[in-house]
Amino acid sequence: MNDNTTPSGRERAVLAGGCFWCLEAVFKELEGVDTVESGYTGGAVADPTYEAVCTGQTGHAEVVRVTFDPARIRYEDLLDVFFATHDPTTLNRQGADVGTQYRSAIFTLSRAQEEAAEHAIEQVNESGEFADPAVTEVVEAGPFYRAEAYHDDYFAKNPNQGYCRVIISPKVAKFRKQFSERLRT
Repeated sequence: MNDNTTPSGRERAVLAGGCFWCLEAVFKELEGVDTVESGYTGGAVADPTYEAVCTGQTGHAEVVRVTFDPARIRYEDLLDVFFATHDPTTLNRQGADVGTQYRSAIFTLSRAQEEAAEHAIEQVNESGEFADPAVTEVVEAGPFYRAEAYHDDYFAKNPNQGYCRVIISPKVAKFRKQFSERLRT
């Protein structure tokens, strides 16, 4: 498996829960998270573009790569937020976003992450929160391709854009309410 630590002792998580703009907006507000990068992984094409990934033909998922301080936030805590801010029971879709690029997946970087992901899915299924079982994939991470720069801080830069108002704002509001004790100060 890949190494999930950085030279600074930070760890990384790679998560797909639909549109990466939604995940980035949420994870950027978490205490203990250093960086959130939007990108693509899980496909067969090197250096994919947003336009190519959106066709669903490359096999990539829209993901965020979260770099975090494990002394301040655990990987399991990231998974709690991940499952609370998207629907893990819909196959290859989140709301109106349909296609394999919008699948729910955890791309693991270590055996410990794989075990934590499997355990988190069991907990989600046992919780009764969702009527259907989680279809979230747990897959060993492959190459991560950084998304184009215009995706960086998309929600923060475009709060009045229609998608941001209708889709992202409610997710961020729900996250802030549910995880208020974990927000950056």
